Amino acid sequence: MPSSKRVKLKINGLVQGVGFRPYVYNLAHNHNLTGWTKNSANGVLIEIQGLETKQFIKALTKTPPANAIIKKIEQCEIQLIQEDDFQIIESQTCSEKNELAADSSVCAACLKDLFNPDNPYYLYPFVSCSHCGPRYSISRKTPYDRAKTTMASFKMCSRCENEYSDAENRRFHAQTIACAECGPRLSLPVDKITTQLQRGMILAIKGLSGFHLLCDATNEAAVKRLRQRKQRPEKPLAVMVANIASAKQLAHINDKEAQLLQSQQRPIVVLSKKNNLPISESVAPDLKWLGIMLPYTPLHYLLFHQACGQPDDTDWLEQAQSLCLVMTSGNNSGEPLIIDGYKARLKLSDIADLIIDHDREIVTRCDDSVLRVINQQTAFIRRARGYAPLAIKLPHAIPATLAVGGHLKNTICITRDDEAFISQHIGDLNNAASLHYFKNSIGHLLSLLNVTPERVAHDLHPDFHSTRHAQSLGLPCYAIQHHHAHLAAVAAEHNISQPAIGLALDGFGLGSDHNAWGGELLLLNGPHFQRLSHLQPLKQPGGDIATREPWRMAASFLQKTGRGDEIAERFQAQPAARNIAQLLQKNIHSPTTSSGGRLFDVASGLLHLKHTSSFEGQAAMQLEGLVTETTVMHAGWLIKDNQLDFSPLLTAMLDMPPVAAANLFHGTLIEALSEWTTQMAQKHETDIVLLSGGCFLNQVLTNGLIEALQRQKFKAYLQTQSPINDGGISLGQAWITGNL
Repeated sequence: MPSSKRVKLKINGLVQGVGFRPYVYNLAHNHNLTGWTKNSANGVLIEIQGLETKQFIKALTKTPPANAIIKKIEQCEIQLIQEDDFQIIESQTCSEKNELAADSSVCAACLKDLFNPDNPYYLYPFVSCSHCGPRYSISRKTPYDRAKTTMASFKMCSRCENEYSDAENRRFHAQTIACAECGPRLSLPVDKITTQLQRGMILAIKGLSGFHLLCDATNEAAVKRLRQRKQRPEKPLAVMVANIASAKQLAHINDKEAQLLQSQQRPIVVLSKKNNLPISESVAPDLKWLGIMLPYTPLHYLLFHQACGQPDDTDWLEQAQSLCLVMTSGNNSGEPLIIDGYKARLKLSDIADLIIDHDREIVTRCDDSVLRVINQQTAFIRRARGYAPLAIKLPHAIPATLAVGGHLKNTICITRDDEAFISQHIGDLNNAASLHYFKNSIGHLLSLLNVTPERVAHDLHPDFHSTRHAQSLGLPCYAIQHHHAHLAAVAAEHNISQPAIGLALDGFGLGSDHNAWGGELLLLNGPHFQRLSHLQPLKQPGGDIATREPWRMAASFLQKTGRGDEIAERFQAQPAARNIAQLLQKNIHSPTTSSGGRLFDVASGLLHLKHTSSFEGQAAMQLEGLVTETTVMHAGWLIKDNQLDFSPLLTAMLDMPPVAAANLFHGTLIEALSEWTTQMAQKHETDIVLLSGGCFLNQVLTNGLIEALQRQKFKAYLQTQSPINDGGISLGQAWITGNL
């Protein structure tokens, strides 16, 4: 006969804010055990006592809540005590380590409550349970308990208290539980919000983790007015539709893309447009792609429910709906997302016709995450709501490190043992508001994780605000070369410790020689790197302005290849064209760059696709969008003196039709990069190739290159947990520094 035992368990992982303690409670009762469970600063603590402790522990990992991640279980037998039941008790605060859940979209069970006229949560825009709703965005401290969130100001009514205390209820110990009687409230009823949208108004609405600017995506005048007021002339706007059936009316969607759209994270997924869309051309002008997301809060669903006539059943949730909403970040261009009503009224009144607030405070702003599918894998453009601050598992433990990222698309990264926590997207550090957000994000995330960093990593560039802040902290500082950090992030994600060839293609990073790099072949060996080869450098006439005016890079190519006398005629619409040749010839304000991003600009400029870009990467995106079927010019490149030169290809493109030229450019680029990379890999006796940098967000290029490398039996790796662009370099900085 088995004897009664008492066992103490420490559960480490993502086990707070995901309904784990109620799960433990019910599991203990199913096995006739007494004891208790509570949140701790190190996860969840459990003491169980009875005859079936072994069976309990075995069952614990079999069917945990959907959002829970159990990483480690420590157990030890302790002395029996006298007790009568199993309880959830008050959480423990101590100096140990904790992990926090990300915000999660409203679950299917709560949606049923939302649209059931007999349910007390009927049409309540803040319904949630132990499995869904806000987490990271409302947490002031850890462990995750109501008193440490912005829900503390809402005293539960008796009915909510009963549900909170009922072990059979889905809201048992749900810290965000609230209803229309006791919970947060909107400043305007949903029916009036929907009416204003249908009238063509621009609205600013406070959501889960910040304000959105909304308008009817089918209303051309409203979309144009939003663009004009926000000073966002062409950068694509995301749209929200009711469900996957509605999304399929707008875009071609494969299984992986559908899975991501409907995931609990509910990111914006960049998809290939269909023809003759029922939405405004101004949503994503002159682009082949459209960013689409599905509703993720009860309020979003209520807007679509209202627009389709408030049906009594829930069949409409699966049926295509006509309402399509532009949903863009509620901020002034270049500034952080706005999270409180006062600032919204102060800063968004010139953009929005109406501002809708609610009284649940937001602690941490999180923009919508943005991704696309590349090589049938997730490729992050922006990692934020739904994903931050979930941990990325590192190959091994390293000293506690703070990495402050770069200047553009900034994120920070904090390591703790063998885990890395990347912050939500912070953005470009171009103004005082963004810099304040950057500093606050560091302090808040260090506090939530209870980490005291031993060292700090920053970019090699001495003039970045992030670099200067790192140097002000009084910790040992490590300057990490930009492209080394890009590629180290891939190595960290994929547990690659052996020597590897790394190909980094992006817009800019300061090189070890103090020149502008961006098309680099590196040899990575542990935390060290060697620059092996690079794209043939070109001059940037006018300096940084060339990154916004692709025709200048095309002019630079013409000058380099002895055709400078053609510049004025080919770019006669540009007032500066007459002087560019002289500027280049005399090497006045024309720094050189080996940038892959600038190579795309040369191609775009030669084809006159976009003489002036209104947002980063616009010209390259338009060039990719022209591709129908790649072709290859096998004499289109030269590899000489450790440089890859595309002069033959670019010369051939000069007088080609744009579509044929785009096909040739991408196909030849793929073959050349494959040859260049594999030759160097063979020379250094490795079959591993790491790929990183913003250029690899190009589906045609990346899919083609990975396929080419795999055909030659090389293993190609791309980031899937951190952004491929500069949003991922903080992870690489931390990984390198932690291994020095």
